[in-house]
Amino acid sequence: MNKEFVMRGQTASGSTEVLNFSGNKPGYAYRMTEFSLYPSTGVGSGNDEMSGSVTAGKTAVAPTDPNFNNEGLIGTTYTQIIGSGSNAMFKQSVINDTFLITQNLILMVQNTNAGTPVNWQCRFVAEKMSKSEEAVTNYKQYTISDE
Repeated sequence: MNKEFVMRGQTASGSTEVLNFSGNKPGYAYRMTEFSLYPSTGVGSGNDEMSGSVTAGKTAVAPTDPNFNNEGLIGTTYTQIIGSGSNAMFKQSVINDTFLITQNLILMVQNTNAGTPVNWQCRFVAEKMSKSEEAVTNYKQYTISDE
């Protein structure tokens, strides 16, 4: 089994995507190791302020208002690009890379640039588990997503 893989896409600002983990190989869980955002238009010439969140919860977490007390919040990222003249970029990501993923996740992105879509990429690594670890991990994620 491939140890590392990437999910990526483009999502409208304010919208959500389901990161589908159903149907993955039994006995494996996944950890998020990277969460990045990139603008979809005007690269190098415009100003973008983008944020994103990934949760194992039942509903999306607003990426403009993350709460780290939410145990389902797996990752959040913020990217600011100032393209006019200075071409400056600021990026900050916080990822709970100890959270073992066995079920679908919800990704949400926001761009302050008039609803411009956001390109996103998440990197995951596979972790082999025993049957008992798998049962505990599945139950934990189920209780978070059922709240």
